[in-house]
Amino acid sequence: MVVELVVAIVAACAVYALAAARVVRQYERALVFRLGKLRSELKEPGFTMIVPGIDRLQKVSMQIITLPVPAQEGITRDNVTVRVDAVVYFKVVRPEDAIIRVEDYRFAVSQMAQTSLRSIIGKSELDDLLSNREKMNQGLELMIDSPAVEWGVTVDRVEIKDVSLPETMKRSMARQAEAQRDRRARVINADAELEASKKLAQAAEQMSESPAALQLRLLQTVASVATEKNSTLVLPFPVELLRFLEGPREVPAGNGGNKNGGKKRKKSLAKAAAASQSSPPPEEALLPEDLLPPEAAFPEGPAPGAISPPEADTVAGPDTGIEPSDAEKDADSAADDDSPPNGKPGP
Repeated sequence: MVVELVVAIVAACAVYALAAARVVRQYERALVFRLGKLRSELKEPGFTMIVPGIDRLQKVSMQIITLPVPAQEGITRDNVTVRVDAVVYFKVVRPEDAIIRVEDYRFAVSQMAQTSLRSIIGKSELDDLLSNREKMNQGLELMIDSPAVEWGVTVDRVEIKDVSLPETMKRSMARQAEAQRDRRARVINADAELEASKKLAQAAEQMSESPAALQLRLLQTVASVATEKNSTLVLPFPVELLRFLEGPREVPAGNGGNKNGGKKRKKSLAKAAAASQSSPPPEEALLPEDLLPPEAAFPEGPAPGAISPPEADTVAGPDTGIEPSDAEKDADSAADDDSPPNGKPGP
């Protein structure tokens, strides 16, 4: 009987020990609620005992928790619709506040992160969301951490993962980036052309002082073309030969030019002058009197500036005795030079 009683007591103690024994991990802290009241002391990592049926042990992880924030759609300050998702890194620093002050601190932090993300989207511009993410992360971290301090939680960092843009906005930004790259390429090409033109001008000036340099450059170009395996045939043509293809130039007779050319020119001028003097007026030409009315055809007295008959006889006429002009003398001398010898007509 005594043996059975001892066995029963030992079995009861073993069951009690199994029911009261608890193990707290290194990254955890334990809170003990005795009859619903929180005890002031925290259970440190290791083995601990509680009163079964009276005490309730609740463990809180002290590790950094990674909480993904679902994608939030919003309109930026410059009226662009975007979808932004983020991730929040936080940890519990006061386990008693995280258990007592808020029902579920994970859910509370998640909802606060979503609300803060939508708020910061509306306050920011698209360029800031795309390029200035560090500033956005700091602002989002501050907005989440302010109410989370009362929950015994501190936000370690917040990162914006992705910013989704509409397809139309993506195409517009692609065209803008392409236009900017095209502009930079054109500017670089123009600068290169300007620098090359300056260098070519200097090279041309240097080659103009030494004509042999141009010939050497030509031979170097021919040598560089001949080294490649192609079907191009290059024939160097001297520039000096082009002068013979331009034809003879007319040189004035006074400077040692062609004398026959000067005589022919004098002869043509003399014939033109003789033809202009000997050509009679047309028979059907109207006189100035025919174009005037009868009253003005025969005015009384000589007209102002008119030549009197005696003066007219002295100005023109075959027997006036005036010496011939130089043109008439040149024409006569040219005719004498062209007349064949011995009075025979030419062929």
